[in-house]
Amino acid sequence: MFKRLFCFVLLVAGAVALSSLGAAQAADDGIVKLRSAYSMPETIARMKKDIADKGIKFFDEIDQAKLAADAGITLLPSTLLVFGNPPLGTLFITADPDSGLDWPVRVLVYQDAKGDVWVAYTDFEWIRKRHGIGSRDKEFKMASEVIGSITSTVKGN
Repeated sequence: MFKRLFCFVLLVAGAVALSSLGAAQAADDGIVKLRSAYSMPETIARMKKDIADKGIKFFDEIDQAKLAADAGITLLPSTLLVFGNPPLGTLFITADPDSGLDWPVRVLVYQDAKGDVWVAYTDFEWIRKRHGIGSRDKEFKMASEVIGSITSTVKGN
């Protein structure tokens, strides 16, 4: 029980920290963030459809606001999407087992206090640097193009 609560607190803290970052990519922490042109449900549906259309394995959708409510805590809408392409993602893990901390891909979709919906994920070049992976150039490029394509399905003007 304590372990679950601790993990939940970390998730909530991460969502709160992300909501204070603003619209720009934060180069020092590797977070890429963009405003969605759609509601939470539509943003999630569009991204899940694009993930499925690309043949990418969808692992989980974690409704952090529901987890918070179940724990008696109020949290603005926040959902973590977990997905990946094991033939691609596991190549990063073979380059450095610690990089398994960053795979599969996780994208956070959340709503701020003004009602704006945001999409945030960790930049793959930042992940590469974090783990000191000097190889896998074309794979990192492909992963970056794919996440860019998936998130572009919800990007506003």
